[in-house]
Amino acid sequence: MSRVLAQTQLAELTLIHRGKVRDVFALPKNELLIVATDRLSAFDVVLPDPIPGKGEILTRMSNFWFQQTAQLMPNHLTGKRVRDALPRGADVVLYENRSVIARRLHALPVEAIVRGYLIGSGWKDYQASGQVAGIRLPAGLRQAELLSSPIFTPSTKAALGDHDETISFDTLVERIGGALAEQVRAATLNIYQFAAGYASARGILIADTKLEFGLDDAGRLLVMDEMLTPDSSRFWPADSYRPGASPPSYDKQFVRDYLETLDWNKTAPGPRLPQAIIDATRANYQTALRRLTGIELA
Repeated sequence: MSRVLAQTQLAELTLIHRGKVRDVFALPKNELLIVATDRLSAFDVVLPDPIPGKGEILTRMSNFWFQQTAQLMPNHLTGKRVRDALPRGADVVLYENRSVIARRLHALPVEAIVRGYLIGSGWKDYQASGQVAGIRLPAGLRQAELLSSPIFTPSTKAALGDHDETISFDTLVERIGGALAEQVRAATLNIYQFAAGYASARGILIADTKLEFGLDDAGRLLVMDEMLTPDSSRFWPADSYRPGASPPSYDKQFVRDYLETLDWNKTAPGPRLPQAIIDATRANYQTALRRLTGIELA
C-alpha cells in the first residue's frame, strides 16, 4: 500500500497555493514545485479521507499525456528532476513520483471542458433546457449518449469550497478575449480527440475531460496543471458502455455516485468515506493508469 500524503510539509519552500488536490511552491527562475497530494474532492468539496497513492497516479498519468500531446500544445513541464528542488531532509521517496517542476504561468481564470458524451452536469443542463453551455443539442438524446461531435463547454474556476459554473463561449470571450478563447477551444478539442482515439484503442472511452491553460511571459498559451486523469476525466470501459444510464467508470464518478446516496448538501465539511469506497477508488484509478499508460503500481 502506498504511503499517504494528505498535506505537504516542506517548510523551507514558500507555499503559494493550496488547491483541492495540489500544493504549489515557489522555486527560483520563475518555476514551481507542484505536488499532487492524495486528497480527494467531490462536488468541489475536499473530503476528509485521502486515497492512498492517488497523487502519484495523477502525476504519472498527467506526465504521460503531456508527453503524448506535446506536438499538439506545449505544456508547463520543465523536465527537471524533482529531487534537485526538494529541501534538505525532505522525503524524496514520498515526493518524487507525485511532483513536477513546472514553469510559472499566468493561469487563465476558466476551466476548459470538452464533452464527447452527454453525462454529468451536461446531462442535467440538457434535461432542463436542451442546451449545454449555450449549445443547442438535438432533442431526444439519452443519458451517456455519444454526441455527433465533441462540444467545448467552459466553466468558471471556483475558489476552494465554491462550485464551478458552466459558461457559454460568448462569456468566455468576454473574460479572456476572442482570439485567446478561440485558441483555447481549438487546443482543448484537438487534445481530446487525440486522447479519445488513443484510449478507445485500449478499451476505454473518454466521456469528457477538463483542461487548464496559462500564458507565459511572452504570451504563449500552454496547457498546465493536470491532463486526462481520473480526477479530471470520465473513463468508461468500452465493453460495458450502454447509453441510457451512467456507465461504470475508472474515475471519480464512482465516489460521486456513492455520495449521491447520502443525506449531504454538497457543502463542506464532506462526509467520511467507508474503507471499501477508498479501496475501490484506488483500484479504479490504478486500472485507468495501467490500461492507458502501461504503468503498473504496487
